[in-house]
Amino acid sequence: MRKGQKEGYQAGYNEGYRVGGYRALIERIPPATPPFFDARILYIPQGFESIDEGITKALGGMVRECIVGRPETLLETTLSVKPDLILVMNGLHVFPEHFRESLDQVRQQGFRTAIWFVDDPYFTDETPELSRHFDVVFTHELSCVQLYQSVGAQEVHYMPLAVHPELFAPTMAGPAYQSDICFIGNAFRNRAALFDELAPFLAGKRVRIIGGFWERLARYKELSPFVYSGFIPAAETVKFYNGAKIVINLHRPSERGSDNRNIMNLQGRSINPRTFEINACGTLQLTDIREDLTMYYTPGVDIETFGSVEELKQKISYYLANEDHRRSIAMRAVASTMSKHTYAHRLPELLGKIPL
Repeated sequence: MRKGQKEGYQAGYNEGYRVGGYRALIERIPPATPPFFDARILYIPQGFESIDEGITKALGGMVRECIVGRPETLLETTLSVKPDLILVMNGLHVFPEHFRESLDQVRQQGFRTAIWFVDDPYFTDETPELSRHFDVVFTHELSCVQLYQSVGAQEVHYMPLAVHPELFAPTMAGPAYQSDICFIGNAFRNRAALFDELAPFLAGKRVRIIGGFWERLARYKELSPFVYSGFIPAAETVKFYNGAKIVINLHRPSERGSDNRNIMNLQGRSINPRTFEINACGTLQLTDIREDLTMYYTPGVDIETFGSVEELKQKISYYLANEDHRRSIAMRAVASTMSKHTYAHRLPELLGKIPL
C-alpha cells in the first residue's frame, strides 16, 4: 500500500471511529419525552433553515397539529385553520409591510399571537414597535426583556434557542472539510479584527474562515488562503464543524452602529444559536463569554472560553497538542446538548408559558 493510500485509509478509519463513538453515546441518551399540548399551532417561519425545520419537527411531535404558514397570507390562513396559537419566528427582514396590520386583525378576531425574537439586541430600532402587535413576546437575549416590558408588552419571557438534532450532529466529514481551526460567519468588524490579530499565529495551520465580507480584513492577502467567501447551507456547515478540531465562536458586536441597528445600544448578554449547533457536532468549541453561557454549559467541561486574543492562542495551542483532552470536552458537549438543548426540550418550556 502506498504512503498516500495508507494515510487516506487511516484518516477514514479515524473518522469512522470518531463518529461511531458519538453515535453510541447518543444512543444511550434517553430521548426527549415532551408533554402533549392539545392545540393547533400556526407557525410563521423567518427563513432560518435549521431553526425553522427544527421547530416544526419538534412541534409536530408535541401538539395536535402544527401548520406552517407564510407571513404574506397570515390573515387568510388564520381564518381558514383557526389555530389556538400563532407563533412567529423573529418577524424581521423578509416579512411584508402589511404583516403588522394582519396581526392586529387576527388579534381582533380573538386569535392568540406570540413572537420569538432571535436577532436581539441587534435590531432594536424595529423590534420594540413590532413587539406591541403580539400577546406574548419571547426573546433569546437577556438585555431585551426589560426593553419589551417598558414599551407595553404584557407578557415577556427570556427563551434561548436550541438545536435541531437531526441536522446538527456528529457525522462523517471528508478530507475537504478537515481543519485545525474553523470559523463560520460574516466578518463583523470585531471578527475581522480578531483574525487580523491572529494572522501570524495561524500560519502553518489548517484554517477555514467561511462567510461574507471577509475582504474587510486588513491582512486579507495573508489570510486569503483560509477564506471561503459567501453563504454555505446548513448541511455544509455541519460537515465543516465535524471536520474541525476546534471551532471558534465569536458573537457579533452589540455596540450601536457596529454592524447592527441596535438603536438602544443594549449590551449583548446572551449566547447565539451557533453555541448549541457547534456543541452538537462533536468538536471543541472556543467561544467568547456571554452572561448566560453557564446556564447551559460549563467552561472546561463541555465548552471552552476565551477573554482575549492571547488566551485564545494559548488554548488553541494547548488543545491542538492534547487530543484526548480536546475530544473529552467535545464528547461531553454532545452529551449536554442532546440531553438538554434540542427543540424537543426547549419548546415545552415555551408553550408552557402560554395558556392554550
